[in-house]
Amino acid sequence: MVSDELIRGKYYTKFPGGGLEYGEGTRDCLRREFLEEMNLAIEVGEHLYTTDFFQQSAFHPDHQIISIYYLVKPLEEIKVRLSETPFDFDQQQMALYEKQNETESFRFINWEEVSEESVTLPIEKIVVRMLKEKL
Repeated sequence: MVSDELIRGKYYTKFPGGGLEYGEGTRDCLRREFLEEMNLAIEVGEHLYTTDFFQQSAFHPDHQIISIYYLVKPLEEIKVRLSETPFDFDQQQMALYEKQNETESFRFINWEEVSEESVTLPIEKIVVRMLKEKL
């Protein structure tokens, strides 16, 4: 599953997730992010990868990004709207963009079609490569 995001006028396709809050563990952060973004309870599984190179933030040029990736499994049926095509935002999602200058939609990509070109961020291209090799 990927998240297609429109943030400050730029389009990104990435894996669901978000920023760590103070005092929060990485697995707790991922569970919270899925609840906030998708209203979905998940089980956090195997650790896949932690960034091991310098990556400048796309949103804050004076910040460095460290990303941590896990396999996840939904613990319930996915209830949010799933898009069939990239950046297919509905009226509610576009209203959110007008209010907060960011919005997102979620979609699945067929495993056979997943490639490094499926995602936008350099870190996530590495993770896609690793997943394709592993699975």
